[in-house]
Amino acid sequence: MLHRHRTSARPFWLDAAAIGLLLTATLKIMANATISPALPALEASFAQDPLAGHLTRFLVAAPSLTVICVAPMAGLLADRIGKARLLVAGVVLFVLAGSAGAYLPDLQSILISRLALGAAVALTMTAQVALVGDLFEGSRRNAFLGWQTVAINFSGLIFISLAGFLAGLSPRLPFLVYLLPVLLLPFLSGIRRQERKAARVARGDARTRESRGKGTWLCAIAAICALTMSTVMLFFLMPSQIPFYLMGIGFDPASGTAATLGVLMLAGGATALLFKPLSDRFGLTVVLAAGFAAMAAGYAVIVSYPVWVLVLSGAGLIGAGYSLVQPGFFVLALKVAPGDRRGSASGLVTTAMFAGQVISPLILTTWLEASGFQPVFFGAAGVFAAFAIGGAAATLFGSSGKAEA
Repeated sequence: MLHRHRTSARPFWLDAAAIGLLLTATLKIMANATISPALPALEASFAQDPLAGHLTRFLVAAPSLTVICVAPMAGLLADRIGKARLLVAGVVLFVLAGSAGAYLPDLQSILISRLALGAAVALTMTAQVALVGDLFEGSRRNAFLGWQTVAINFSGLIFISLAGFLAGLSPRLPFLVYLLPVLLLPFLSGIRRQERKAARVARGDARTRESRGKGTWLCAIAAICALTMSTVMLFFLMPSQIPFYLMGIGFDPASGTAATLGVLMLAGGATALLFKPLSDRFGLTVVLAAGFAAMAAGYAVIVSYPVWVLVLSGAGLIGAGYSLVQPGFFVLALKVAPGDRRGSASGLVTTAMFAGQVISPLILTTWLEASGFQPVFFGAAGVFAAFAIGGAAATLFGSSGKAEA
C-alpha cells in the first residue's frame, strides 16, 4: 500500500505536522470573518471618504476574489516548487497582509492589503489540502479532514468573538488577530522533510502516474469542482441572506443572525467528528447523500413556517449536512488526482469553493428579489435533494466509496 511510512497511528494532537495543517485550515475562515464586527466603526472612522460605505463592505469579500484568480496558479506552483515551501510562504504573506489594516492610512490601501490576503489564502489552502493528500491516506485521511472541519467551525466562533471584543475598543484592533498565524511556523518546520519522503515513495509507485490518464482525472476533478461550486453557492444563502429573511419575519437581524449562524457552526463542528467513522462504516457516497439530504431538509424547514424553533432547527441541519459534504469534496479530489498533481487538484477545488461564495449573492439575490425567500429556499432544498438521490443511486449501482485500507 502506498505511503506506508507516513505519519502512522499517532493521535493527531501528538503530531506537530498534523497540528500545523489543522490550524492552517482555520485561516480560511479567519480571512473573511474577522473584520466583520468592525465594519460599521471602520466606515465611521473614514467618514470623509465618499466611497467609505462601498469600500468597507467590499473588504470582507475582497480576499475571495483574489483566491479565485490565484488558486489555480498556486496549485501548479505547489506541484513545481513543493507544497510545504508554498505553505510557509502563504502563512507569512497572510500575517503581513492581514495585519496591515491596523496601521494603513486609508481604505484604498487597506483594500489592496485585503486583496493580498486573498493571495495568501490561495497559497495556504492549496498547499494545505495537497499536503493532507501526501501525508495521510485512506481512513486516516478521512479522519483528518473531519477534524479539519471541526477546527474550521469552532475557530470561526473564536475568531468572531475575539474580533467583536477588539472592535469594541477600536475598529483597527481586529486586524491584529491576523498576527496569530505566526505561532504556526514552528509546527510547519518539519512538514517539508515529510513531504520529501512522501514524494520519494510516490515516484516509486507507478500507480500515481500510470493508473490514471490525464483526461480521466481532469474530467473527474471538473465534476467535483462543479458539485463543490453549486453546493457552496447554495450554502451561502445562510450567511448572506439569513439576516434579511429574519428581518422579514419579524426577528432582530443582528442577534438573530448571530444565534442562527452560531447554531449552524456548532452543529457542523459536532457532526464533523462523525465524518471518519461514518465514511469507514458506510462509504463516502452514503455520507455525501446523508449530508445533502440534511441540507435539503434544513432549507425546507427554515421557510416552512416563520417560528424561531424551526429557523434554528433548519440551521442546525444545514450546518450538520455541510460538515459531511465539505470534507467529502477534498477526499474525492485527493483520491482521483495522481500523486504529482494533488497541488493542481486542490487549487481547482479551492477555486470552485470560493467562486461559489462570490457568485452566490450575485445570482441568488436577483432570484430572491423576484420571487421571495420561500421559492429560493425550497429551490435550494430541491437541488440538495437531487444531489442526495444521486449519491444514493451511486451507492446502489456503483461503489460505496469506502476508505482505502
